[in-house]
Amino acid sequence: MKKLFALAFTAAALVSCNKDGYTIKGEVKGLEDGTKVYINKQDENGFTKIDSTEIKGGVFEYKSEKTPETDLYFIELGNPQQFTIPFIVESGDIKFTFDKAKPEDARVKGTKNNDLLASYNEEAYKIQTEIMDFQKQNQAKFMEAQQKGDQATMQSLMDQMTKIQDKYVDQNKKFITTNKDSYISLLLLSQLAMSDALKSEEISKYFNDLDASVKETKKGKEFAENLKKMETNQKEMQAKQQKVAVGQKAPDFSATTPDGKTESLMANLGKATIIDFWASWCGPCRKENPNVVALYNKYKDKGLKIIGVSLDKEKEAWMKAIADDKLAWMHVSNLKFWEDPIAKEYAVESIPATFILDANGTIVAKDLRGAELEAKIAEILK
Repeated sequence: MKKLFALAFTAAALVSCNKDGYTIKGEVKGLEDGTKVYINKQDENGFTKIDSTEIKGGVFEYKSEKTPETDLYFIELGNPQQFTIPFIVESGDIKFTFDKAKPEDARVKGTKNNDLLASYNEEAYKIQTEIMDFQKQNQAKFMEAQQKGDQATMQSLMDQMTKIQDKYVDQNKKFITTNKDSYISLLLLSQLAMSDALKSEEISKYFNDLDASVKETKKGKEFAENLKKMETNQKEMQAKQQKVAVGQKAPDFSATTPDGKTESLMANLGKATIIDFWASWCGPCRKENPNVVALYNKYKDKGLKIIGVSLDKEKEAWMKAIADDKLAWMHVSNLKFWEDPIAKEYAVESIPATFILDANGTIVAKDLRGAELEAKIAEILK
């Protein structure tokens, strides 16, 4: 259950003010009398202890005359943090049950949002169980395929796992749609936004459909501001992507080679040119390099050129990878990691990334691999 809570509620929580106090009445099995019960709040610095009480006769009671801003808090049993269970601080009587023999069955109920949280996690636990069962049933099969290099079987199993994991997204979307006046919906929407599970326009629609009482809270307003920034960044990225779309002239660039010279794209065009964004630390890039080497050796005398643009930070690692992988084409790098200006110009957000140019420097294809890449190069060089 802890993993599920972490999945849904790692973001900062939505806040609203309550005038009345709240109580937590707990029934605990398996822990000795005198065991400390802490009320914790999580922030960017970790857990902060707000207050505490003790277990007596298998029960504890915590009472606050004033409820702080509605937020995600945690009940911690024992010290240090033997068991940590999330709950929602809000006005009312909160009921907590816990059994040391079955900590995954801990429940917090009694108020509107805690009841919703409990219901949500019961559904999420079913998905987690399905994932664990799938992993258990297919672990041996996956390892066998991995040892044999059976990529098709490995990919099939990973695709099946992804479909099960996507049920979390579907659950969150359904919860948000049916609980528009719950701040938990905003928490879930925040998680969906951070995980890139939804497009920006989808996030905007879900947020706009939330109840005004949710959107007008402090965290609701913060989310709205972040949404504006995200939409602005998305528009900027789309504009950059349009500049490097198929059919556009590839933007020229200059950067430093391993031996300290400055080389430009346009001064090094071939009849066909591949701009290859990669890095020494990129596993998929290094795995693909032997195929690119074979392609280059086959077509270099017919007019193929490759320009490797590395997103490395350390020159030594960059040069070693070039030598180790026998990459005998031109290489440049600004050694600025993801802040590389060429990568930004070409709207590169993941690597490996490739742009295939014709003799005029026009982008004719992007991100081709294997047989598709060779077919395109052969077509250009006819």
